[in-house]
Amino acid sequence: MFAKKNVAPVAIMLATVVLASACSGENGGKRGGSDSDSARPEAQTPVKREPAEVVFYSNNNDPTESFDYRFGNTLRQKFPEYTIKYIQSQGITLEQMIATNTTFDIFFQSIGNYENFMMPAALEYDMTDLIREHKVDLNKFEPTIIEAVKQASGGKMYGLPIFTSNLVLYYNKTLFDKFGVPYPKSNATWEETIATAKKMARSEGGVSYFGLTHSQKHMFRLNPLSIPNADLAANAPTINKDERWKTFYQTLFMDPFQDPVVTDYMKTSGKIPDIYDFTDKQRVAMFPYLSSLIYAWEQQLKAFNWDIVALPSFTNLPNTGSPSYPTYFGITKTSKSKAAAMEVLKYMVSDEFQMELARKGIMPVLKSDDVLKTFGTESPFKDKNLKAVFEKKFAPNAPKALYDAKLIDLYTTYGLKLQKGELDLNTALRQADEDAAKLIAAELKK
Repeated sequence: MFAKKNVAPVAIMLATVVLASACSGENGGKRGGSDSDSARPEAQTPVKREPAEVVFYSNNNDPTESFDYRFGNTLRQKFPEYTIKYIQSQGITLEQMIATNTTFDIFFQSIGNYENFMMPAALEYDMTDLIREHKVDLNKFEPTIIEAVKQASGGKMYGLPIFTSNLVLYYNKTLFDKFGVPYPKSNATWEETIATAKKMARSEGGVSYFGLTHSQKHMFRLNPLSIPNADLAANAPTINKDERWKTFYQTLFMDPFQDPVVTDYMKTSGKIPDIYDFTDKQRVAMFPYLSSLIYAWEQQLKAFNWDIVALPSFTNLPNTGSPSYPTYFGITKTSKSKAAAMEVLKYMVSDEFQMELARKGIMPVLKSDDVLKTFGTESPFKDKNLKAVFEKKFAPNAPKALYDAKLIDLYTTYGLKLQKGELDLNTALRQADEDAAKLIAAELKK
């Protein structure tokens, strides 16, 4: 699976990135990110630890300044004996990391993607004994998140959730004011939200405005109906067997895209309006997306007048939003610093560190009221309706196969065909089922 090629150039690139990551961490991260901004150490007797190097890697393209702002600066201050490094993945794939024998201690990725990369690469390491030895209390976590970790690994703990996200509904207040339509509310259903979207869709002054669009892949990854993409016992697709898929596609991929303004745009552009049409061009009224956008795209969001409400609910699932979308951090099998890496992860799930994340507007994984009530208090958007992030309960995380991410890519392709009117719903589901069955069969042969 992992081809060994271009080893020498990649090794040079890796060495450069590691050095740059370490240096940039010493100088602070996002928003000036000085260590004093990132951590609030309590007056404690310093713990003496043996020197060690702890290297983080993720293939999610997080820039170094984002890693340092969220994690690196605080960890370096908390663990002065440890050399905390981050290998930025841009241009460096996991295959290349393995081909060049570049070891790292902690891998992190979002749910679904984590399993899709960690396990096929044979990097997974059961942290159960370390978690017990370090007295990490798993009962302190939001329960659906821990359940999802264990489901993907047959009850083992191949990672710890450090932060999470969910889907909320972003909306452009200026457009709603411009067209005299009341703002969305957190208790709305999808039917009510789609009706509001129809009021907002129009062409005016040579500009097309769209009522509602979304990120197709994230809508699948955080499926509010909690439909598993595959029957894990049978290793078979569910797409043409579980009747809930019809509701999912009809409500989220068809009904919001029937307005002539949207259909004309899709015919000329070949795509649906996307997140850049919401943030940069500001011609999308409502955009359901990850709550983590609040800190990830600070500059883009400062450029216009927006707010958020809770994700709309399906009528048969009142007060239910999307599943939680945690990012797992796991010690790798090849790590040479497992004890030090566990010390770091133990701190990252402590109330102290989780509260620091929460203050920045990063959704914590602990269910502590003391942690949750600090959410967003140091965010540049603390005047926004940030409580919307917690206003609805999480939908359950559906069981996931190792090939789950590839199924989502396939199901998304058929969602776009439906949005563009290229297929009717029954035909799309049948063809998606046939293609998914072939995909699963090919995956099982690997």
